[in-house]
Amino acid sequence: MKYILHIMLFMPVYLFSQNDKATISGTFTSNGRPVPFSSIYIKNSATGTDADIDGNYSLAVSEGTFTLVVQSQGYKTQRREVTVAAGEHITLDFSLTEDTFGLDEVVVSATRNRIIKRDAPVIVNVLSPKLFNATQSISLADGLNYQPGVRIETNCQNCGFTQVRLNGLEGQYTQVLVNSRPVFSALNGVYGLEQIPVSIIDRVEVVRSGGSALFGSNAIAGTVNVITKEPVNNSWEIRSNFAAIDGKTADRTVNVNGSIVSEDLSSGVTVFGMYRNRNPYDANGDRFSEITKMTNNSLGAKVFLKPNDNSKFGIDFTAIREFRRGGDRLNLAPQFTDITEQLDHNTVFGGTDYEWHDDARKNSVSAYVSAQHTDRDSYYGGLGGGRTAADSIAANNSFGITTDLAVVAGTKYSHHFINDDVITTGAEFQRNDTEDAIAGYNRLIDQKVNSLGLYAQYQWKPIDDFTALIGARLDHINVDGFYTIEDIARSSQVNETEISPRLTVLYNISEALQFRGGYARGFRAPQAFNEDLHVSSVGGEQRFVILSNNLESEFSNAYTASFNFTKNFNKVQTNVLVEGFYTTLKNPFTIVSTGTSLPNGSILEESRNGAEARVAGANFELSVSPSSDLFFLLGGTIQKSKYKEGQVLFEADGSVAGEQDVVLDEFVRAPNSYGFLNANWQLNEAFKTDVTGTFTSSMIAPHVVSDTGFMNLIRTKPFYDLTVKVTYHFDLKETFHVELSGGVQNIFDSYQDDFDTGATRDSDYIYGPNMPRTVFVGLRFGDF
Repeated sequence: MKYILHIMLFMPVYLFSQNDKATISGTFTSNGRPVPFSSIYIKNSATGTDADIDGNYSLAVSEGTFTLVVQSQGYKTQRREVTVAAGEHITLDFSLTEDTFGLDEVVVSATRNRIIKRDAPVIVNVLSPKLFNATQSISLADGLNYQPGVRIETNCQNCGFTQVRLNGLEGQYTQVLVNSRPVFSALNGVYGLEQIPVSIIDRVEVVRSGGSALFGSNAIAGTVNVITKEPVNNSWEIRSNFAAIDGKTADRTVNVNGSIVSEDLSSGVTVFGMYRNRNPYDANGDRFSEITKMTNNSLGAKVFLKPNDNSKFGIDFTAIREFRRGGDRLNLAPQFTDITEQLDHNTVFGGTDYEWHDDARKNSVSAYVSAQHTDRDSYYGGLGGGRTAADSIAANNSFGITTDLAVVAGTKYSHHFINDDVITTGAEFQRNDTEDAIAGYNRLIDQKVNSLGLYAQYQWKPIDDFTALIGARLDHINVDGFYTIEDIARSSQVNETEISPRLTVLYNISEALQFRGGYARGFRAPQAFNEDLHVSSVGGEQRFVILSNNLESEFSNAYTASFNFTKNFNKVQTNVLVEGFYTTLKNPFTIVSTGTSLPNGSILEESRNGAEARVAGANFELSVSPSSDLFFLLGGTIQKSKYKEGQVLFEADGSVAGEQDVVLDEFVRAPNSYGFLNANWQLNEAFKTDVTGTFTSSMIAPHVVSDTGFMNLIRTKPFYDLTVKVTYHFDLKETFHVELSGGVQNIFDSYQDDFDTGATRDSDYIYGPNMPRTVFVGLRFGDF
């Protein structure tokens, strides 16, 4: 009876409270089609909702005047001020416009929090699946060139070792992240850029200039954050590509993707996989490959679960099995060839994370654990063109085994103040354990690196048009490394604490013009990086890198300043970015060829501290879109990379008359200008054309002459690499789509024409585009 009285007494209050609410409902569309799962919320409030699969929404609000914000990935953010009375119901439909330049998309690499790209105090460039499709990219390495200040280079004929340079600095200065976690180790940096298929990538966020204040010591040049696909809606697709390198060498790939999301959007899973089989390519007819034979099998999944509106739990997993081999007579066992570099990788990435926020979305906490494990079987050797008993013994003992483990665990807390200020703090532990052994050369790298980092940053927004990001990271790093080659042994015992501060500012000079500027400090402790784990050959012998005695930590100071102009002229959308950068390096790690032969015949190189260096230059980017069917993007970099004084690249040992040191004050393999082009034209609903390309100016490339062992410095020619692709799309039914594509990569066949030849070649003497003219065709079908 008391429950009935309770209901009778409080029912009027309940009904009144319901009637006090107003309701706003409507539909999100774009070009007449619904935009599912779009978000709408009241600015500076926790009140909001998501649309359903048909783009419909309904939002209960209190009476008053407020600003509604509408967001959807791939579309421009809209804001609309509304006034509602108690109990009123109004209908508001929103027609969303495609965000052609991606200025309103949400990024995470700038501040470790989700933030709209336009509002980020740091420039973040985003590579989307649309760009990877346009450039006919198969792996991550194929598409990274299409951003200012970013250049992918190939460093070995035998094995295809690639690295990414940001603002002119070598690959070990860039921290590659997987789902925002630094589990991409030094070993992964040798071949990993080609091992990650684009079919598993949702987007790649590139932040140039120092990121050590957030992500640790190895982010001196910046970060490349590979974010794998998340389940968004129910979809599936199968894609197959066939390419003929130089019209004669086959490269075959098959990709499979599928996602399932629950109706209430509280859980979902996506699964992806790739198979690739590429035959070896010989560019000059000497029977030695310039592009490796490669097979890649990748499988991954990503799962999310929302127990309630305030929390989210995620799991991601990727397994990669890659085999690659270069050299001659690839049908034989490697020990019976003149030169072979053969690698068999088994790599697993995995992680789990948990996010929670309060009802007002003012406080958020996340915790995560991610790991990477790689087993690698390798072979670096051959007979070097000889057939002696000693050669045969050495060849049979050139097999190696590598194990690599990277683990990162951390937690992050963020508090959003009512005036849009944000404070973020966190703690992160990183461990990397690498053991690389080749018994025949008495080669061993046994290295353990532990780092405990504490970071904090404050995003200060005193007025709407100004934002400052002030932060620092305190890292305590411990390196326990033991390195041997033949009868030489070195060690690195490091136990130090360093602080890496960062200050960046954003000022909206006008609605169209933004200014950004910043400073960041970074450091790297003495340890083996990707180049040190790579083995190449010259003169038929293997070339090994070892740390020198008394190698000291390296420090950097990076400064950036940029202007970003965005404006629509009638229906023509334009965006212009100009960015200057200046980075100084103290005690930079450099590799010096000693000219010394070890007792087993292999060649010794040392990683030493060089003279102070600086890199200065400017990036630019111009985007123009006259209509939704036409898009042009042009970008480039002009830079200069120099040491304060001449740096020894080749050290004469006095064993040969007339032999001299080779000294240079410029960075090698660092062109003073490079750029890219991306043009898309949607001719009609069925046909689309993409024209993409890169330009690389001349650079200095070291070349070790196999007959003498001397080093020459070669000024290379410039390269123009242009790709044309045509795509035809048709729908067999509403839920089954088909795409046919075809085109030509490197249409002008701008390719290196002076490769070293034979078993005694300098395998590091390689530059320019990664493949000659290549014809390709593709088929894609599914519900996508």
